[in-house]
Amino acid sequence: MSRISACFERLKKEGKTALIPYIAAGDPNLSVTVPLMHKMVDSGADLIELGVPFSDPSADGPTIQASMERALEQGISLLKVLDMVKSFRQDNTHTPIILMGYLNPVEHMGYPVFAEAAASAGVDGVLTVDLPPEEADDFIRLMRAHRLDSIFLLAPTTIEERIHKIAEYGSGFLYYVSLKGVTGSNTLNVKEVEQKLRKIRNITALPLGVGFGIKDADSAAAVAQVADAIVVGSAIIRKIEASPDNTAHIMQDIGDLLTEMRAGMDGTIPAT
Repeated sequence: MSRISACFERLKKEGKTALIPYIAAGDPNLSVTVPLMHKMVDSGADLIELGVPFSDPSADGPTIQASMERALEQGISLLKVLDMVKSFRQDNTHTPIILMGYLNPVEHMGYPVFAEAAASAGVDGVLTVDLPPEEADDFIRLMRAHRLDSIFLLAPTTIEERIHKIAEYGSGFLYYVSLKGVTGSNTLNVKEVEQKLRKIRNITALPLGVGFGIKDADSAAAVAQVADAIVVGSAIIRKIEASPDNTAHIMQDIGDLLTEMRAGMDGTIPAT
C-alpha cells in the first residue's frame, strides 16, 4: 500500500478529511521550503502538494503564477525540488508528498530518470496538470514500476465516460477541481460539489480531493463534509505574498491558517 493510500485509510478510520496544502517549491526563497513543509505538518496537514515551478503555468491563476515566478527567480529546478523532498524525509518519513506541476520539466529530465529520482527522494505521487490520461500510458507504467501514484484532475464538465477512464488510470486519489477556470477563483457552491462527488463515487472507490475556492476555516469545514480531502493553495500563497522577506511571518501566518482550517474541518471550533 502506498503512503498516500495508507494515509487516506487511516483518516477514514478516524472519521477525518485530509488537509492538503499546496506551496510552490522555492517561493519566496530556496531556504524556506523545507522548514515550511514541516510547519504545515505540525499545523495539521496530512499530505503536502509541492509545486514544481514552470515558466508557463497555463492552468494557474495570477497568485500561483506569481509564486512560481518568485521561485524561478531563485533558481529553482526539478532537481532542486527533489533535493528538498529528500531533505524533508530526513525528519519526516510518514507524510505523503505529491509533486504537482507541468509535463515539460519531467519530459526534459526523461520519464525513466524522473521516476527513479522521485522515488529515491521520497516522493509519493505526481500530478501533471497538462498530461491527459489518454496520453499517459508510458508515464503511468513507470510511475507504477516505482510505486508512485499518478493523480489526475476531474472538472465539473468531465463527462461520465472520461471519469471512468481517469479512474482507471489514477491512483492514490482523484483531484476534483470544484470551479471552472484557473486556480484562485472565489465562488464555491458546496451543494454542486456534493452532487458531482456523489456521481463520481458511483464510478470509483478512490478518495476524492477537492480544490479551488477553499480559502478559510469556513469553506474548509463545508467542503470537508462532502470530500475525502481538501486542497488549499492560493490562500496559502497569499500569506507568502504578503511577507516575502519575513520568514517568521510566513511560518506563523500559514501555520495559523492551517490550524484554523484543521479545527474547522474537525469540528473543534464553531464555524462563523
